[in-house]
Amino acid sequence: MLSELRSVTQAAQNKPAQNTQGAEGVDFAQVLQTAMADVSAAQKEARSMAQDFSAGDPNVNLQDVMVNLQKANLSFQQMVQVRNRLVTAYQDIMNMPV
Repeated sequence: MLSELRSVTQAAQNKPAQNTQGAEGVDFAQVLQTAMADVSAAQKEARSMAQDFSAGDPNVNLQDVMVNLQKANLSFQQMVQVRNRLVTAYQDIMNMPV
């Protein structure tokens, strides 16, 4: 996910991407949708593990639950920051004189 966002950033800055995907370039909407799906999957997995641990499942240990909860939290925070940057960029563009 992070490498996809970096390649989109490099494409936006007119720099050649290190991870090229051919002549068509990178579809920003698809990258964003994939990133949001990954965040959602991480949150679902962490929630499921936490519920399994709370139910007393012997196959789930506390360390794995805490690590997955932190991963989900960090990925969500990263997505919020991307959203904030997109909103700021949109506002900057809308405030430009024509």
